[in-house]
Amino acid sequence: MGTLGKAIYSVGFWIRETGQAIDRLGKVLPTIIGNNVTIGHSAVLHGCTVENEAFVGMGATLLDGVIVEKNAMVAAGALVRQNTRILCGEVWGGDPARFLRKLTEEEIAFIPKSASNYSNLAQVHAAENAKSFDEIDFEKLLRKKFARKDEEYDSMLGVVRETPPELILPDNILPEKGAPKAA
Repeated sequence: MGTLGKAIYSVGFWIRETGQAIDRLGKVLPTIIGNNVTIGHSAVLHGCTVENEAFVGMGATLLDGVIVEKNAMVAAGALVRQNTRILCGEVWGGDPARFLRKLTEEEIAFIPKSASNYSNLAQVHAAENAKSFDEIDFEKLLRKKFARKDEEYDSMLGVVRETPPELILPDNILPEKGAPKAA
């Protein structure tokens, strides 16, 4: 995870160092990303503006001059054509993208939570990736040790582990270990 100006970017999100695109007329169009924005994996942002608390789905493409307003959403895989403005509270999707519907209050409330979730996940990934091989190997051994079912320990805790009858296989389903294989 890192920051680019005010933008938060996370695992799966890449932006050129300059954050700019050049349109066909030679004008430099900056790519501007606000705060608490979720940008899905493999999305392409080219000379556009994504305002605070907006959501861009995975694989979406936003072309030059596009503006995604606060609390607006671009669906996964959408292609948003040049100079399109997606208004607050709208969902756009398709190729080319068009207005689909208004967001519900619950969906609008989810947008900043999504950005926070991705930011937290990026921190977890960064911590995991910073571990040495020995640390990873040790944690793997600990997981194996504590994942085993120990009937004696379970009985001290009063835990009863029963397999539901519908999950028990009949004896004739699994071959016995020493039985010869049929030709």
